[in-house]
Amino acid sequence: MSPTRDDIDVRIREARPADAEPIADVHVAAIREQGSEAYDERQVEAWLANVHPERYPLGEPDFHVVVAERADDVVGFGLLERDPSDVDEPAVGKIGAVYVRPDHVREGVGGAILDALESAARDSDLETIVLTASKNAIDFYRRRGYEGVETVVLEMRADVPLESLRMRRELA
Repeated sequence: MSPTRDDIDVRIREARPADAEPIADVHVAAIREQGSEAYDERQVEAWLANVHPERYPLGEPDFHVVVAERADDVVGFGLLERDPSDVDEPAVGKIGAVYVRPDHVREGVGGAILDALESAARDSDLETIVLTASKNAIDFYRRRGYEGVETVVLEMRADVPLESLRMRRELA
């Protein structure tokens, strides 16, 4: 049985500008380990080429970025875009990221991050959440009530495709 949010010793808080480097460190570690379970080395390297601390929208009004901490150490992060420009539906938010450091996976950290993002979405009067899941994350989102909509191919770098799944969940 997976731990619930109340059972784990993780604190979820809003990310601050000083968290950019630790967020990038988590992002890189997660892609290297979990990403390599679903994609080849060339694809993982292309994915990693898009990870830069200055690219996280920390403090931007249409974004909600959280970090998960254990003993003041950032072990995960998540990102919600409240008004995504690539979605034409009203009251729809977009999860842009849920990443957990490899030494903390399957401990409830990802679920706690997703709970926080979904709560923020509800607080923003959003009715639906959409996301694009990497192949290694599809089962995580399915267990959380997300349904596959369509398979898509992301190009992280020219001629390096990453097959992914667009997913959505109606918030209750």
